[in-house]
Amino acid sequence: MKVAVVQMVSGADVNANLQTADRLLTQAAQAGAELVILPEYFCLIGDSDVQKLTIQESYGAGPLQDFLSDAAKTHGVWLVGGTIPVATQAQGPGERVYNTSLTFDPTGACVARYDKIHLFKYDNGRERYDESEVLCAGETPVTFDVDSRDGRSWRVGMSVCYDLRFPELYRQYADAGAHLLLAPSAFTYTTGQEHWELLLRARAVENLAFMAAAAQGGRHDNGRRTWGHAMLVDPWGAVLAQHPEGASMVVADLDFQRLLDCRSRLPALEHRGL
Repeated sequence: MKVAVVQMVSGADVNANLQTADRLLTQAAQAGAELVILPEYFCLIGDSDVQKLTIQESYGAGPLQDFLSDAAKTHGVWLVGGTIPVATQAQGPGERVYNTSLTFDPTGACVARYDKIHLFKYDNGRERYDESEVLCAGETPVTFDVDSRDGRSWRVGMSVCYDLRFPELYRQYADAGAHLLLAPSAFTYTTGQEHWELLLRARAVENLAFMAAAAQGGRHDNGRRTWGHAMLVDPWGAVLAQHPEGASMVVADLDFQRLLDCRSRLPALEHRGL
């Protein structure tokens, strides 16, 4: 299955971000991608997290969801919409939102919703982040299935950014039969340069699964710098493709037989004692 991960440097202008996303989606579709993943917060990285409240949508309705649905249908791809802020109550806006990743099939139908479970908190004396001030944590792992042109049915596990540091989530996906794990992200430059590739390759190797990680990568309007390095990793830990910094997209062919070979050669998932 051909998969594309998109890298952006989203800013405070939602319309400009959507135009960039659409341009990169077009490139991915033209490159033959069947599944395309946008990064976390593809729609907005503003001056503060509070700005996410101003563009929150009720699940199932809103311009951001319309954009994702239309793009999936127009390009004929499976599209994972990075994350958007989704209201915690269906009847209207709240003081906190879910950081929600939505999957749309090639007809434009939303087939999966994952609310980010683990909320980032970091303070090194110079940089401070606490997503819990604006976000509500999700509770449920989510998978969806893609019938690929290669004749295989791929089971895909959803996650977002900081989830990467919690291997038990991905082990649940392995137990559920996942072949591909997604991690649309906006890693800080500080933590990304130390841990991003390490975590992605570790999650791939320990679960003998492909990893697809879209990313934010560059200097944003608010001065924040994200690490980037959107990448695709195979079940043996090999990096298949990546882009260091700036808006772009990378594509790779994920070989189902490669996954089967890795699992046959080293059936670690069958050897667990706990």
